[in-house]
Amino acid sequence: MVKKKVLILTYYWPPAGGPGVQRWLKFVKYLPDFGIEPIVYVPENPHYPLLDGSLAKEVSQSLTILKHPIDEPYKMAGLFSKGKAKTISKGIISEDKKQSFLEKIMLFIRGNFFIPDARVGWVKPSVAYLSAYILKNEIETVITTGPPHSLHLIGRELKEKLGLKWLADFRDPWTTIGYHKQLKLTKSAQEKHKALEADVLNTADQIVVTSSVTKKEFAQITKKPIAVITNGYDREPTKALSMDTKFSLAHIGSLLSKRNPKVLWEVLNDLIKENKAFSKDFQLHLVGAVSKEVLKSIQNYQWETHLKITDYVSHHEAIQLQRESQMLLLVEIDSEDTKCIIPGKLFEYMVSNRPIIALGPQYSDVEAILKETNTGHYFYYTDYDKLKATILSHYKAFQNKSLQSYPIGLQKYSRQALTRQLVTLI
Repeated sequence: MVKKKVLILTYYWPPAGGPGVQRWLKFVKYLPDFGIEPIVYVPENPHYPLLDGSLAKEVSQSLTILKHPIDEPYKMAGLFSKGKAKTISKGIISEDKKQSFLEKIMLFIRGNFFIPDARVGWVKPSVAYLSAYILKNEIETVITTGPPHSLHLIGRELKEKLGLKWLADFRDPWTTIGYHKQLKLTKSAQEKHKALEADVLNTADQIVVTSSVTKKEFAQITKKPIAVITNGYDREPTKALSMDTKFSLAHIGSLLSKRNPKVLWEVLNDLIKENKAFSKDFQLHLVGAVSKEVLKSIQNYQWETHLKITDYVSHHEAIQLQRESQMLLLVEIDSEDTKCIIPGKLFEYMVSNRPIIALGPQYSDVEAILKETNTGHYFYYTDYDKLKATILSHYKAFQNKSLQSYPIGLQKYSRQALTRQLVTLI
């Protein structure tokens, strides 16, 4: 049987770490099971803010990987401020009033001189390089995934030039994503972003998004078909589990400045003060990059003895930590713009068998998924009483050695099931 060839354009690929690499690493893993031969195109010399060498083990030796050089401004910006360049490339942006003059300048340049993003210089050389390869290898379908959304511009150019089928996959929204407002865009830059977004959405043959909220948003811009394929989970092998002896609440991943649930810190502080047993047992474990603003909010309560901080860990280690923690914390910015954000770790949380405590905006996709799968409790930033009662209830279950989640209907979020959905579009 001759497999259909599909060219996949992605910026994030092993050894990149973080959530951006997971989605297409897993799709590529399972596509051959459905008669699709994936060919992956990635930058030869990328500037990855996070590295995870363990993910390379998941890349098949038989996979064709095309690489082409890329020029990125973060390397030049690092000459002026290595730290700021690195944090901005990670998406960690300080609150406006706390930004240094240098950070404001870097954000202005990033937002107004590199549209849609800092990888836009890769578009022209990629189109030239891939055009010849596509014709030689008789490839009929191209998939682009963003952010960075400049990869969609490569797909647009290839479609217009060669007339092939093009699927544009949006892991996050474009002009409505939270950090977009922090880029200090001029009016003309904002209009250019919106024009490019509309052009991509109306040129691609098929749009793929990760949330129903994003689908509704894009449906107001284009009549092209839009499919929702969320992120998901894979069955990851881990060593024998040894559950935390502490009543641990673990957050795995970055905690940005505005991802700061002060109501949670207040609840935890009150429980620590009011309940001696809770105070003895409780531990908050933050794994990954944590902004200064979040740390300051926690440290204001002066219960550092209950706080454990671990730097970025590999994906495999993250899975292990999720399954060993008593509870898992998921936090999103309390904003209209974040209702569509479904962190990739949510699905790994859901199969960890640990109760999830999630905070975010009302009517979000995360709230709906937690309710549908019975894997956790979702709270708004004003839900002091409900949050306190739930954590106390979980603590009593912990004391009785009966704390766990009782999920239902998770199979549809498996990476293999999600790949089957993708294949119907290809």
